[in-house]
Formats: sequence, C-alpha cells, structure tokens
Amino acid sequence: MEGDFAANAAWLTCAAITHNLLRATGCLAGPAHAKARGATLRRHLIAVPARLARHGRGHVTFHLLQHWRWQQAWMNVFETVHDRPPAHVV
Repeated sequence: MEGDFAANAAWLTCAAITHNLLRATGCLAGPAHAKARGATLRRHLIAVPARLARHGRGHVTFHLLQHWRWQQAWMNVFETVHDRPPAHVV
C-alpha cells in the first residue's frame, strides 16, 4: 500500500511543477497573459500553430504563421528563455 502513496505524491509533484511553469510562462508572455487561466495559456502559447523544418547537422527552423494573433507573446517568452539564433546569411 505504501507504493500507492509514493506514486500519488509523484503525480501531485508533477502537476504542481507544470502549474508553476505555466504561470511563469504567462508572466513572461506579457500583461495580457499574466493572469490568464491555464487553459487559455495552453491554447495561446503551448499549442503553437507552427511547422518544424529539420536541416542537416541538427539545425531546426521553427516557422510560425505570419499573422498569428499570439506571436508577440510567444516571442517574448522565447527570447527571454533562449538566446537569439545566429543570423543565417546565404
């Protein structure tokens, strides 16, 4: 019976971490998302309408829609968390 409690505690811990990361993502996205519900954040920032393109040697390009309504909020989060990729000059 003790194993059941440990498994439940692990799921609860995962849910709490997920909630905290989602709230932090909303704060980084901007004031409109800072107090948004979890479902709204998942719909606007997590379920991203984009296309991934893989190139040689592990290069990945992320193509967002041109007129996606939440692009600026998503870019705020991305640029806060990651360094800008180097400019690709052809």
